Amino acid sequence: MHQPLIRLGFGIVALALLGAPQAVATEPLSASTADAMAQGASPQAIAEYRRKLGEYQAARAEFEEVAGPYWASITEKRRGRNAKRRDRQQITLDDYVLTHPPLYTGPKRPIDPEPQDDGKPRERKAIPVVSDLLQAAAQEFQFTPQRPASEMEFKRAYARYALASGLTREQAVRVYSFETGGTGNYDVQAGIEHGGKRAISTAMGYNQLLTTNSVELMAEQGREFVKELTAKAASLSGPARKAMDHKLAVLKKMVAFTLTVPDDWSAHEKLANTAQGWAVHAMVLDIDVGPMLQTHKLLTSVIFARAKGYNRPLTAAELEMMNLTGDGTGLDMVTMPQAMREQVPTSNFFQRGGYERNPVAIRHNTVAKLLAVTDERMDSNSNKPGAKELAAAF
Repeated sequence: MHQPLIRLGFGIVALALLGAPQAVATEPLSASTADAMAQGASPQAIAEYRRKLGEYQAARAEFEEVAGPYWASITEKRRGRNAKRRDRQQITLDDYVLTHPPLYTGPKRPIDPEPQDDGKPRERKAIPVVSDLLQAAAQEFQFTPQRPASEMEFKRAYARYALASGLTREQAVRVYSFETGGTGNYDVQAGIEHGGKRAISTAMGYNQLLTTNSVELMAEQGREFVKELTAKAASLSGPARKAMDHKLAVLKKMVAFTLTVPDDWSAHEKLANTAQGWAVHAMVLDIDVGPMLQTHKLLTSVIFARAKGYNRPLTAAELEMMNLTGDGTGLDMVTMPQAMREQVPTSNFFQRGGYERNPVAIRHNTVAKLLAVTDERMDSNSNKPGAKELAAAF
């Protein structure tokens, strides 16, 4: 069951809260912080902090008097649209909030000169990277994903599977261009690219799957993956057949693991935040299963649109909106006539926290503008080496 999410990746910083696995790393307090705590802040510093804190709290309270009702109206309108869709009633402009949300421009919250110390080391959740995923796969399922001999080998495998499944070259290449900047490899991870040193999310691969995406896709499509690899195994012999049989046995265990909870995003997220969930996410790297996961991340949106009676082919930008925001929210934008797209603010499709942290949606603040900037980025990035290689693979 696909839900909206904030996915910190290469394209737009998207639309509901991302989950990170439950591993922690400890950090000692810095020398300067420790010294400040030991010596204590001066009375003047404390008085200045309290003055600034009062100004901040007053400004936030004034802002909240406007922002609170606005976002409540966004929620109310969304519920109304959902109800009308269930009753197969036409959606009109009146079903959206047509004003843009207020933006906070007051003072920032001041830093407390007397940081609280409970005597415990600070903790931060770790984001798994490729080495962590591979270690989890080895420990939990005694399996190492079969990595491609080259980047082009993976691109060809993805292109073959995507075409056979019903995606077009334009959809696949342009979404890849947006999601990876047109240069990403099959194992590229958000934050670790273009010189980046630290992962900012678990989003990985051509279509930037999160750990929860991998768990959910395995639950919903895993039986089909098993069926397709079983057919492939029948044509193999010798060591290749033995390796495929082992992969199939592992795949079946992973599918069984993902089916231990209801088909619900939050339930899948809990599984994704475990070592076994990390192991499932490692399958994004596998030359056989990886293209399946990448393809179905987009294909489920195409199928969802058709099931809702939308039979016109989705443009790559429209497909990306569904990929980023979740199928239901994305289809809300996709099915909107152009005249409405130019008038409806993007805030109608966000949770408040997601919108206020999203400079792209704030700057390009109507549906038409958001789709246009998505297309522009796809146009630009499609000329980069990785995108050209993927296009050639089709």
